[in-house]
Amino acid sequence: MTPQITTQIEHRRGLTFWGQWLCAMILINALLMLLVYWRVGSLTSEYRALMILTVFGSVPIYSAMLVYHKRHGLLVGLGRLLAGWLILLSVLMTIAFITQTSVRFSRQVIIVWAVAGFLVQAASFLPLHGLARLLARKVSNQCRSVIIGTCPTADELARKLTQPDHARVLGFIATEDMTGPAPSILPLLGRVTQIRDILTHMEIRRVYIVLPMAQAALIEALYIDLLDMNVDVVWIPDLGSMVLLNQSISEIERMPAIYLNESLISSHPGSLLCKDLFERSLAVLSIILLSPLLLGVAIAIKVTSPGPVLFKQNRHGCDGEVIKVWKFRSMRVHDDRQVVQATRDDDRVTPLGRFLRRTSIDELPQLFNVLFGQMALVGPRPHAVTHNLYYTGKVRAYMARHRLKPGITGLAQITGHRGETETLEKMQLRVAQDLNYINQWSPWLDIKILVKTPFTLLSKDIY
Repeated sequence: MTPQITTQIEHRRGLTFWGQWLCAMILINALLMLLVYWRVGSLTSEYRALMILTVFGSVPIYSAMLVYHKRHGLLVGLGRLLAGWLILLSVLMTIAFITQTSVRFSRQVIIVWAVAGFLVQAASFLPLHGLARLLARKVSNQCRSVIIGTCPTADELARKLTQPDHARVLGFIATEDMTGPAPSILPLLGRVTQIRDILTHMEIRRVYIVLPMAQAALIEALYIDLLDMNVDVVWIPDLGSMVLLNQSISEIERMPAIYLNESLISSHPGSLLCKDLFERSLAVLSIILLSPLLLGVAIAIKVTSPGPVLFKQNRHGCDGEVIKVWKFRSMRVHDDRQVVQATRDDDRVTPLGRFLRRTSIDELPQLFNVLFGQMALVGPRPHAVTHNLYYTGKVRAYMARHRLKPGITGLAQITGHRGETETLEKMQLRVAQDLNYINQWSPWLDIKILVKTPFTLLSKDIY
């Protein structure tokens, strides 16, 4: 994709976001002012600070949640709006708790504002979202397109672009060396030698070039040939054989750059900061609420078997940094210089430990790892250092899963890829899910994983 086209797309997305965001901020701040004058009588400095924090805090949170993205349907859009609003309220409450200013606010004002604030945002979201999708559909329907290339990536692109709100893709144009059957989803319109006639006859306005890097000479020739055809040319490299990590397209000093492998920390620093603040706040709340359970389990471990309450093991954290991960001890004290993965009916596991592992209660001390910033609530599960050394080189892109903080739970856990990995194939499937999480990460995905995790705790693969 050319930098000019990328810039235009981002500009349109920016207008969609900022327009709806501005309308939402005006409404919720106006609502807050009305409620304050109704209950308090004057807009004190605390409420003015709350309005400012709401405006500035909503930008990274709503942006990370893709609240106003035209791709989402009405219900999904409202769900993302609700999730973004709840995260924003959680951050505001955490700030008030830390600064000890919560007592200065009227509870009735805050409760009504929290509920009515979402309702007024939803009221403005409905017409504006519909208008944005209508305009996008109108523009897309006017843009007739073709795809040059017949590889699996081209077929996947065609399937995605034939969905609503996308350009009208009329078919494929094959290269001269095409072998095998043509894609079935759309008709084959001809060969690249006929491209000028095809574009003119069918009034094409956009051409997607989906060819492998090995055909760079053909890509350049096509681009030069189409310069005077009054069509948009979008190049989508066929990188299907490569394991990409958080890929993106950008510019470096006005030069087009395709990021094949980038960490979330460098590409989404604002979003990762919001994730970190949200998860640490949730960890503090969880530790407080679960403190009776944590204390009870610690006493039970101490009474039922000799040894320490906590088991601390070196594991790889973000970017391969070695951290000590905390767990309730579930095994008898033994020589652990050679780390052996737990198996079903492992005789090292104590009776209490079997229950703790079965219910995943043994993982709860990792909330302190989250609080200390070593782990996240959601992310790839950390493996023992010796296991990482064993699998590196045997499982494709294994260490790429360490490009962000490891988590207490993750996408692999809720999709059934947990427990013993006695074969390389099982570990490859787990790693594939971890990489999917890195590539698809969003606050919304984190929330879905957190919600689904309790329903996976009784899996038969936990032991």
